[in-house]
Amino acid sequence: AAVTLLLGPDRQARPLERLDDGWFGLTVPGLPAGTPYRYRLADGTEVPDPASRAQEGGPFGPSLVCDPLAYDWHAADWRGRPWHEAVVYELHCGAIGRPGGFAAVEARLDHLAGLGVTAIELMPVADFAGARGWGYDGVLPFAPASIYGTPDDLKRLVDAAHRRGLMVLLDVVYNHFGPAGNFLSLYARSFFDEDRLTPWGPAIDFRRPQVRDFFRHNALYWLEEFRLDGLRLDAVHAIRDHSRPDILTEIADAARAAFLDRHIHLVLENDLNEARRLAGTPGPQGRYDAQWNDDLHHAAHVVLTGEADGYYADYADIPVPRLGRALAEGFIYQGDWSEHRGAARGEPSAHLPPTAFVGFLQNHDQIGNRALGDRLAALAEPAALEAMTAVLLLAPQIPLLFMGEEWGSRQPFPFFCDFEGELADTVRRGRREEFAAFA
Repeated sequence: AAVTLLLGPDRQARPLERLDDGWFGLTVPGLPAGTPYRYRLADGTEVPDPASRAQEGGPFGPSLVCDPLAYDWHAADWRGRPWHEAVVYELHCGAIGRPGGFAAVEARLDHLAGLGVTAIELMPVADFAGARGWGYDGVLPFAPASIYGTPDDLKRLVDAAHRRGLMVLLDVVYNHFGPAGNFLSLYARSFFDEDRLTPWGPAIDFRRPQVRDFFRHNALYWLEEFRLDGLRLDAVHAIRDHSRPDILTEIADAARAAFLDRHIHLVLENDLNEARRLAGTPGPQGRYDAQWNDDLHHAAHVVLTGEADGYYADYADIPVPRLGRALAEGFIYQGDWSEHRGAARGEPSAHLPPTAFVGFLQNHDQIGNRALGDRLAALAEPAALEAMTAVLLLAPQIPLLFMGEEWGSRQPFPFFCDFEGELADTVRRGRREEFAAFA
């Protein structure tokens, strides 16, 4: 095996040196920021840097040298806010306004601060293939999506939010890579476990220390280099890691140890309802501040709409008492049998503080996974929706709003991506199969 660095506009070829444990490397001093580069594999394939900080035109373009210290921070003394003060507003950087991007989010910060929001949560921004997408098909986890702006544009957004007293959280995806623009399997096949398939392809192999290092460093990178206030880890139930400690614990421990001088918040999406991972759990396990509370959403949605298909079937028998349990105890399924899943689900959660749960009536998934991407304002009686919104905002759990919810937007938010040909057909078919239990 051999790897060649193609450096600069003239694509100067420099062979990388073979290092230990399968690594290749080369130090080139004095390169200015913005210098393009790629790697050429032995078979002639050209690939981006897997830890690229920035891309020119997305993952199929060259990587760019970045100066991580170039941005001059204004809110340099920001130390964050405690978690119990969080009122979260989830948004998509591309769809929040036209033309979209980090600057479009920044333009709405005054509105959000005036609304009473204390934290904005960005849907994933890791660079992905195409001109638009939800962000969950990212392939370069260290590179902010070039269609939204430069790394310094993202830092400017975070800085502007901090000057207004707003925290900034980022949704990160550590359970899979997107299907287009992911070149890792061409030169690092051992990054993946070929024996275990996920809905997105071979599983990431967290048994390997290099893989664990990659994602642990990624979490620290966002928190340090962009001064983010926290991370929301997407669909961690899809991560299979039996190491001790597992990768989720390792990431949390590293973040807690690295940022003792400011508030850092770590949130999970976890269909397993593992209460032991959440703050308030006795002993050393509860390392995450909170989990998105899908149970609360599902029960509230059934109360508001009467829908009972798909996973809503688990809440349709006694929706109001189930909603009451979610408000009082966090999870509804605390080891209870789920007819929809055909298995028991969850762990006891009544001992946890209310702030260990993020409550919501809408989010990107619960709107966008519907066939037409329709919002609650188009489904529920206005008076009932107003009452349920009051319950959400006045309950002691951490409330989350999805962009447009504050004015009752009826603008659909369907799933979207920018794939072509056979891949587009495969994704379309896969989503139809995933949600076939819904009308």
